[in-house]
Amino acid sequence: MLRSERLYTAAYKWLLSKEVKEKGERAIIFIAIGSFLLHVLVIALVDSNLIHFSQESKLLKNPIAAIYTPFSFILIYEVYLLIYYLPKSFSIYIGKQYEIITLIIIRRIFKDLSNLELSSDWFKINYDLQFTVDLLASLILFLLIFLFYKLSKRKEYSPKEEASFPPSIQRFIKLKKLIAVCLVPLLLILAIYSSSKWFLESFFQAGNVVSPPSKNINSVFFDQFFTILIMVDVLLLLFSFLHTDEFHKVMRNSGFIISTILIRLSFAVDGVINTLLIVSALGFGVAILLIHNLFEKHANQVQLNPGKG
Repeated sequence: MLRSERLYTAAYKWLLSKEVKEKGERAIIFIAIGSFLLHVLVIALVDSNLIHFSQESKLLKNPIAAIYTPFSFILIYEVYLLIYYLPKSFSIYIGKQYEIITLIIIRRIFKDLSNLELSSDWFKINYDLQFTVDLLASLILFLLIFLFYKLSKRKEYSPKEEASFPPSIQRFIKLKKLIAVCLVPLLLILAIYSSSKWFLESFFQAGNVVSPPSKNINSVFFDQFFTILIMVDVLLLLFSFLHTDEFHKVMRNSGFIISTILIRLSFAVDGVINTLLIVSALGFGVAILLIHNLFEKHANQVQLNPGKG
């Protein structure tokens, strides 16, 4: 085995093995609990006027908003799971994209809960209207994810099964593993940079030293993250031509890229349009997969009964 291949294998085992995933899952639970308790403590201290920040934040006005923080860490772990499943199952990899954007909306609901204004003018107040739309959207997205997994017949292939694949597919899996290994440190650095930048801008603005927050908190890290995913998906689509040129598979993979692009575009807008883009993205992905399955079923029937094609 070449030295470069040994290094790549060791890096993959160190970053993306099942043992590392299980340890990460346990660690993220403790981090989420600790961050939640810390956020509640900070809210209590701010409410008691014991500490002050140069910028007021809606995340520090109501204890309910403290749920936002542990959800953020859970989302980061979901990002890791997406990378983990990239070389193992393409359908689970796409499904994780859908799970992440759905959890972002759920996280936003917890944030908006702390800003609700209970009045007879419910649908005239922006926060209340957005909260209502997000509640309905979360149910629709949950259903769409269920349909996606049901249609995809998701399966994680074992190393023994992978060894039985044709050489072209084995090479494609190795490429996905290499991409996954590169993505882990890249997205870790991006997460630390984006979170630190937003935190400094939000709570420690001092004159012109630190510029005011430039983006919605819900898009911090994730707009860049989905931009990277689009490039990864396009790269995988191009390399997939090395082992298949079947039209329905090309259409499926291209459709998933369009779905990811729609999710990325949602971060550029706010309000109802943001939610509609996200629902449209998942709906498009499910529709593409449904048509792909019908196409493949028809193709298999033609092969079995060529005279009836």
